[in-house]
Amino acid sequence: MKALLLRNGIVIDTDPAPTVLGNADVLIEDGRIAAMGPALSTPANTEIIDATGKLVLPGFVDTHRHTWQTGIRAILPDATLPAYLERVLGELAPRYRPDDVFTGTLAGAMECLDSGITTLVDWAHIQLSPGHTEASIEALLASGIRAVFGYCHGGDGDLKAETRRVHREHFDTPTGTLTMALAALGPEIAGEERALTEWRLARDLGLPVTVHMGGHGPESAARGLAFLADNDLMEHPTTYVHANYYTDEALKQIAANGGTVSVAPAIEAALNIGPPPTGRARNAGVPTGLSADTVTSGPGDMFSIMRAAYVLERGRPNQAFTTADVLRMATNEGAEVAGLADVTGSLTPGKQADILVLRTDTLGVAAAHDPIAAVVLSADTRSVDTVLVGGRVVKRGGELQNQDVRPALTSLSESAAHVTRP
Repeated sequence: MKALLLRNGIVIDTDPAPTVLGNADVLIEDGRIAAMGPALSTPANTEIIDATGKLVLPGFVDTHRHTWQTGIRAILPDATLPAYLERVLGELAPRYRPDDVFTGTLAGAMECLDSGITTLVDWAHIQLSPGHTEASIEALLASGIRAVFGYCHGGDGDLKAETRRVHREHFDTPTGTLTMALAALGPEIAGEERALTEWRLARDLGLPVTVHMGGHGPESAARGLAFLADNDLMEHPTTYVHANYYTDEALKQIAANGGTVSVAPAIEAALNIGPPPTGRARNAGVPTGLSADTVTSGPGDMFSIMRAAYVLERGRPNQAFTTADVLRMATNEGAEVAGLADVTGSLTPGKQADILVLRTDTLGVAAAHDPIAAVVLSADTRSVDTVLVGGRVVKRGGELQNQDVRPALTSLSESAAHVTRP
């Protein structure tokens, strides 16, 4: 792979905390960050991208998104969680063919890249058949995004046998930009017997677990966590999605066992799931990432999600929550939640070059005095100039590269018409 230099950008790194390093170069070799500093010397034939006046920072990490739902965007505004469960999972999901899954997942992953999200935990609970699974995996690979495929077995067939097949055929020797997690329905949704099977299977296969737990009321949250503790399952690497109703003590228990939390601030507020646990989780020592969750009822870009997290947390009494905290959640801390802290999330030399370059010459960003605050409070998808994943340029000059957007949008419209037919 040809060496690449991002020249003279305003560099923001996020490890150990978001810091503005000032004007500097970022050198990329073999897809990894090789060096960072002012006026770097470069190998012969290095490709130069002039980042003068632009913000250079790690790509965003979305720690939980049902990417297959891209074709039913904004279908449930002003709804609640029960309405979402009935309409989306009860009525629309069974209509999805493998082609619909491919189309929605590809368009959703492209949307992520277009808006600066370079890493995605795809919580794929549309695995109704092996064909649906193959479509999900093929779409993620075709998009070029770095992704954790959260496999949630559904439909007919044996949970253990099918999960083992997917792992054996696609992830037995993890390479490239796609890895696997077990997306568990968990004790609060599917009951204790299935939950035992899910965690034990994840342990046998060496897979992390991502699970919706803690968002179904205080009693359910306490009962589900006690079940994991009683069965010695809490020490297994687990991300708790929608941890809204855990007490501070429960969050400390999660932290002590190496767990992480994924917060979807916009959706948790919009669907009345509960107050997002953003500050409480971080104060308890739990690595906490941000999530779009579903575009059926909320935004899909990290700028909107960061602002939702910031405003909702700042509105709580006695909360010392900063724009730097939010940016860290969207990058380095999000990578930790995704199980990829050693791969992405910061500009540390040796990590994969998953990088975002933002314009500052727009009316919404120009003259911003604090670059970190500019990213969190001022920038939007129009600011995204260049995006790299593993050193590959996937967006440049505001345009996606190596992707034909128009046919993807046409396919998405056709799929949406099928899925939502009266």
